[in-house]
Amino acid sequence: MRFVVKLGGAALEDKKILHACGKAIADLVADGNQVAVVHGGGVQLTRTLAQMGKKSEFISGLRITDAETRDAALMVLAGRVNKSLVASIGTHGQSAVGLSGGDGHVFRARKKKTNPDLGFVGEIAAMDPKWLEAIWAMGAVPVISSIALGFDGEYYNINADEMAAACAIGAKADTLVFLTDVPGVKGADGNVMRWLTLAQIPAMEQAQVVSGGMLPKLNACRDALTHGVKRVRILPAEAASLLPDLVSTRVNDGTEVMVA
Repeated sequence: MRFVVKLGGAALEDKKILHACGKAIADLVADGNQVAVVHGGGVQLTRTLAQMGKKSEFISGLRITDAETRDAALMVLAGRVNKSLVASIGTHGQSAVGLSGGDGHVFRARKKKTNPDLGFVGEIAAMDPKWLEAIWAMGAVPVISSIALGFDGEYYNINADEMAAACAIGAKADTLVFLTDVPGVKGADGNVMRWLTLAQIPAMEQAQVVSGGMLPKLNACRDALTHGVKRVRILPAEAASLLPDLVSTRVNDGTEVMVA
């Protein structure tokens, strides 16, 4: 099977959780699966920007990104965060290759049209899986930071959830898994929903049951499921060890997002 796994937040910040994620990814490959990892690094970027004296602002879960913020994102996401994840996977004997979305034109971006303008925030316009296929053919794991190159020659900050969905669609993945800081999608009663259909999402958004960073995540789930990805799971990063079990057993942690 072909998996795309998205990591962000505490999974990249907590060494113990990062170690567990690296092992789970290595185990998936050892079981005969092809795995691509897409990662964000918003917590790390926010901290770096604060050290630079810049305040981070968000609209609907998306970071307002001026040129200086974009350059910091390149440094943090495509640099330190990407290489720490490559190292974590490698610790378990599984080779990994770190990329930004701009390398090899794996992803091409265009500026996201929003009101108000978000600056250098992009959306994926095209995806070419040939470099991922080459890395998989060598038995390695591609690890992709959520930065992509625009047709205008500018780098754009991409929401990592959106990039993960685009990666899963373009690479014809069977399964997309979001490893997150939260236990899953919570309903109006505050309890984690084990199953969530696409038809339920608009009403939850309207009632603001889901908001902030969960909005782009659910939009990414919708895009993936309506463009050929068979299975989408939102799983707490602390339960990363369950990743290999998704292939053959019932996993109760997190939220399974389904077409119907």
